Amino acid sequence: MSIIETEATLHEAHRDNHTHRDVNGGWLRPAVFGAMDGLVSNLALMTGVAGGSVSQQTIVITGLAGLAAGAFSMAAGEYTSVASQRELVQAELDVERRELRKHPVDEMEELAALYVARGVEPPLAREVAMQLSKDPEQALEIHAREELGIDPDDLPSPVVAAVSSFGAFALGALLPVLPYLLGATALWPAVLLALAGLFACGALVSRVTARGWWYSGLRQLALGGTAAALTYGLGALFGAAL
Repeated sequence: MSIIETEATLHEAHRDNHTHRDVNGGWLRPAVFGAMDGLVSNLALMTGVAGGSVSQQTIVITGLAGLAAGAFSMAAGEYTSVASQRELVQAELDVERRELRKHPVDEMEELAALYVARGVEPPLAREVAMQLSKDPEQALEIHAREELGIDPDDLPSPVVAAVSSFGAFALGALLPVLPYLLGATALWPAVLLALAGLFACGALVSRVTARGWWYSGLRQLALGGTAAALTYGLGALFGAAL
């Protein structure tokens, strides 16, 4: 009894600890990219304008305009990109579906050959392919996974990608503007808040990657800070020239 209970406990522990995060969803990449882009682009835009010795009102309007324009642009770009990707996948699935209908035996042999290439004995590979090919939809899913490397039931959503990108960009771009909206009259509070946001975003990204939180945070801090410093210098240069 103790052996059975121990095996059951080990099985449950393996099951609980052997789960994976969703790496195919359509929200993570646009959300991360949107937040980073919103922070870096709007911080750089505002520091570039501030370098030209313009009024506080001009800096705020520039930041808000950059937020709105960037968020809508990111959302539109993500929607179009993911929608185009889905349409391409659907087109390839239609090709595979026609092949399965016109040449079922050839497709079955092709699937068996894939399993043989992975080390399965030919008779067993042919039997498995034959069993899987009995259901056309299951056969299509298997061929899509094996030949195209995709899961037809787990394609990213254009709407999810667009909404994630819009919200993340708007949130990131709001940080440099927020101190001004709360009454700040100098640029440095906006820069400090934006740089802190960049470090925090980088650290959060490390939760879904293999990098350490300090490395990811400092990397984003360095990239964003460099962009802000360069655009401030350009703004000061152009402002003096004008």
